[in-house]
Amino acid sequence: MPKITIDGREIEVAAGSTIIQAAEKLGIFIPHYCYHPGLPIAGSCRMCLVEVEKAPKLQIACYTFVTDGMVVHTTTEPVKTARQAILEFLLANHPLDCPVCDQAGECKLQEFYMQFGRYDSTFLEDKLKKHKAIPVGPHIILDSERCILCSRCTRFVDEITHTHELSIFNRGHWAELLPTEGKVVDNPYSGCLADVCPVGALTDRDFRFKVRVWYLSKTNSVCHGCARGCSIEIHTNRRRTHHNDGKLIARYKPRPNLDVNGYWMCDAGRYSYKAIEADDRLREPLVAGMPATWTAALASADEAINRTVAAHGAGAVGIIAPPTLSNEEYWAVKRLFRDGIKAEKLAHRCPPDPRGVEDNLLRKADLYPNSFGAERILGSAVTSDAVLEAAAKGTVKLLIVIGGEFVMGPHEAGFAALAGKLDGLIAIRTHRSMVTDRAGIALPMSTFAETDGTVTNFAGHVQRYWAAIEPVGQSRPLLEILAELGARLEIAAAPRVAEACFNELAAQNDYFHGLTYKALGRTGLNPSARKDAVPAA
Repeated sequence: MPKITIDGREIEVAAGSTIIQAAEKLGIFIPHYCYHPGLPIAGSCRMCLVEVEKAPKLQIACYTFVTDGMVVHTTTEPVKTARQAILEFLLANHPLDCPVCDQAGECKLQEFYMQFGRYDSTFLEDKLKKHKAIPVGPHIILDSERCILCSRCTRFVDEITHTHELSIFNRGHWAELLPTEGKVVDNPYSGCLADVCPVGALTDRDFRFKVRVWYLSKTNSVCHGCARGCSIEIHTNRRRTHHNDGKLIARYKPRPNLDVNGYWMCDAGRYSYKAIEADDRLREPLVAGMPATWTAALASADEAINRTVAAHGAGAVGIIAPPTLSNEEYWAVKRLFRDGIKAEKLAHRCPPDPRGVEDNLLRKADLYPNSFGAERILGSAVTSDAVLEAAAKGTVKLLIVIGGEFVMGPHEAGFAALAGKLDGLIAIRTHRSMVTDRAGIALPMSTFAETDGTVTNFAGHVQRYWAAIEPVGQSRPLLEILAELGARLEIAAAPRVAEACFNELAAQNDYFHGLTYKALGRTGLNPSARKDAVPAA
């Protein structure tokens, strides 16, 4: 492995590493525009020029490979002068519309000018005018005037999605980014174009002019849109401006995780944030369709469960908990219903969502975020169809449906057939649906964006997420709801705090054995990679 010295600091790196990668390992930042770790190298912006001893001229750090004994300087006067010249060149035709640009606050032109520019401009000519604010697809706006021709976007559609919707036309002074003839930017990952663009040339139509980015707070989380479980950031706007309809969550952004999603996320997951604070959220407890206090609703649920178990036995209680729950929530469900009440019909396996699409990049056909974790914790072959069938036959008298959204289409006929056959239906749900409308007792539970927890993706990778906002309405975390029910039923329930619940799970479940929140960190771990791992089901 070659050794390289950068700004007086020595490091040993893998063969084939570039200077910019070696510098990153040392914590030395080299400014760049065209370079992106998830894209092929272009070497076009020249912003990453550095001085390499014995080299006749400055070298680009993104495409100069490390050799043993190489000595690099990133802050010498020739380097500083070159950076200023590149910035002046890039800004020569760049419009001065920063106050109205949606990229303001996270624009690399602004940041790098303040860090590495601050020059007296010698440019006197009029700026070249190009196309502005063109909708090039359902999610992206193009402003060609702001483009610095870094080619990140064209490399993304050429090398990542292979959809080729954007191209650079003309040459020299007149070169311009435009849609390829006959193409619309509507690939399933088009939102990533706004992520990779370092300036305001490609912006997200959904986020555009909603809120200034300096008002946003960022929380690490995991997308619940499919079994991939992309690492994301939830950006929240604590000011609740009218531009975002008073909502707290402003957007999701992909968070780099090379073990899960790389640097990307699909559009379906990106825009699924709207469901968190949607109008159809179940915001208060309901008993017989009427608003009730939590005390009254929990008392009614306690009475319904006790009445059914006393009259028909624990086998008359059926539970459907689709794979939208966290690992901690599944553990709490198991502790209360299987270990406590001794319910036999506890199902997490639900019909596949017909909307699921699988591709060779990220998307999985399984739209449930925690199918793997549910199987590892509950390990049950009981299906939701089997529970509904038992209810239709009168074997199940009390049905409890727990969780966020799941596919109701295949279940509609089954629920319709239950009319008059159930003694009770309890829904512990995030959103209103046919289930909550039919339920005698409906308890509002918080979504993943309002709670702490972990999920396990299709490959067995366990990731942690953090609460980004307070629970909507009167909703409560499921761990708290089940702990309250357990106390009323005089059953030792799982801890109501997520970390304590996970520690209990890890102590008693082979797959999660030895894991802790601290060990999971921000990118998670895959227990399947351990030598003592239990084989996948």
